[in-house]
Amino acid sequence: MQLLSNDRRLARAPAEALRFPAGGAGATPLLADDAGIKHIYEGLINGYAGRFSEIVMHQLRSMPEVQYIEHDRVVHTMGSMDIMIQKGAPWLSLGTLGRYQYDPRGGEGVDVYVIDSGINIHHVEFEGRASWGKTVVCDDVDEDQNGHGTHCAGTIASRQYGVAKGARVIAVKVVRADGYGSMSDIIAGISYAASAAAVNAAAAQKGYAATGRTTHKGSVVNMSLGVRGVSRAANQAVDVAVVHFVSRQSSPASADKAITVGASTQNDERAYFSNHGPCVDVFAPGLNVPSTFKGAPDATASISGTSMASPHTAGLVAYLLGIYPSATFDSALALETPAPAAQSTFDVYTLLRAMLPRPFASLLPAVRPARADTLTPAQMKSALLGLATRGALSDLPAHTPNRLVFNNATEV
Repeated sequence: MQLLSNDRRLARAPAEALRFPAGGAGATPLLADDAGIKHIYEGLINGYAGRFSEIVMHQLRSMPEVQYIEHDRVVHTMGSMDIMIQKGAPWLSLGTLGRYQYDPRGGEGVDVYVIDSGINIHHVEFEGRASWGKTVVCDDVDEDQNGHGTHCAGTIASRQYGVAKGARVIAVKVVRADGYGSMSDIIAGISYAASAAAVNAAAAQKGYAATGRTTHKGSVVNMSLGVRGVSRAANQAVDVAVVHFVSRQSSPASADKAITVGASTQNDERAYFSNHGPCVDVFAPGLNVPSTFKGAPDATASISGTSMASPHTAGLVAYLLGIYPSATFDSALALETPAPAAQSTFDVYTLLRAMLPRPFASLLPAVRPARADTLTPAQMKSALLGLATRGALSDLPAHTPNRLVFNNATEV
């Protein structure tokens, strides 16, 4: 994998390196032996990925426009797939030990890109709010044949299991039916999601300038995949693109804009498989999590893993963006707020801060976004950490922050 300081200099690369395999650009099988380029990255990051000989690699390293080269890595889904699938499970109609209190507007107008195995977009739980964005894996189908992506999408936005029940979910397929893929495909997926989000944001800005209204409130990316080691290219792609949520065991969790999520149980204990330590930002449910699944339009499954905690947090970001739109959006769409929060020129961060109970609000620095109409990833992360319930978890190893995600919905 190569990243160039200027992609226009790509033509200077050795001819052997630029030879595309049979079938055209992007047709190289997953980590195949065929020499040639698999992906060309433009805009988000400049560079390309492929399989090259040692001679070509040596030539590429000597090129001044090449910042670095790294090996492509195999990635995989991270949930425990030893599961049972039920259709119309009888326990869905029973009461639960706890109740999920939420604002029904949570997630409305927000797009969530699920970089994973795809989504069962025809599942009844999505109520028409799921769509197919892109299949990055070459020679693959626009279908979730693994189930991991659909399960994550259901945790984010499905009617029964979702945190942000009004959000839209978009499938970005980067792993195959066996749950494995490549880091280069993930980077291509991140690039696609960031570009699509930018187009939607620009259209929303244009619409707001013309009419004073827009229904698009922002975009979120969820990625719950594991890989050994850290990918500099993936971290760079995230840092210049979008907020996303992964476990610390996965690159690019070490990217500056990532929120590192640990898994908790129904008893508010750290799940036995969860990551821990000072790198963890928050915890979310990750043990025996029921959600939507592949196959039938009403298929469900229960899965355990840090992968299940990640979409809970991504869903919470979408939930908050749906309720607290930024200053580019009509204030009538925002949650009715007490007088102190009603401002003629408000932003999401200020509104979030004003809506918090005083002890929580004091934890958030009183800073404004770089622009009055934006909410930066760092500010959203600060809001999530401030909203989190502290001290709720047990069985935490030393130096692990004790924070459990919370949506700030309290029954009056």
